[in-house]
Amino acid sequence: MNEKYISVGKILNFHGIKGEAKVGFTQSQADFILGLKKVFIKKNPDEYLPFKVERVRIHKNTAIFKFEGINSIDELLEYKGALVFVEESFLRENLDENEYLIDELVGMSLFDKNGKKLGFVVGVSNNGASDLLSVKTNSKRICLVPFVEAIIKEVSLEKKSIFINNLEGLLE
Repeated sequence: MNEKYISVGKILNFHGIKGEAKVGFTQSQADFILGLKKVFIKKNPDEYLPFKVERVRIHKNTAIFKFEGINSIDELLEYKGALVFVEESFLRENLDENEYLIDELVGMSLFDKNGKKLGFVVGVSNNGASDLLSVKTNSKRICLVPFVEAIIKEVSLEKKSIFINNLEGLLE
């Protein structure tokens, strides 16, 4: 079975002259990024090159990666603009309880606590305070539903369903 890869950042530029890469990433994932030991860089549409991470640190809202075998700007330049990936299986192993991959949530049906279908998830975004589900309602409107404990009561990957506490005005 072919491994699937999930993007966790993008090489924005070099940092210094010793081949360190400045990588942009989602700020809420800093702890995850700091724990990476191996990543993959997408070289072309179907080639993911493995890179061992010698060290990584956070600097001014970016991650500074030092990859084994890359020791100069010239060796790094060919990867500028490339996406940085991890294996999906590794990412799944590191999800906390009640954490999900976006592709798991998109397409799920949304129900109220009584089982009435309210719509389905068409996207996921983040407003800085919480993740937001973009829900296409039965009336074809797009509404944002905060992915927080007070609203999300149950997520069933098996049933591809999310059950919510439908607060007044939430889906209007």
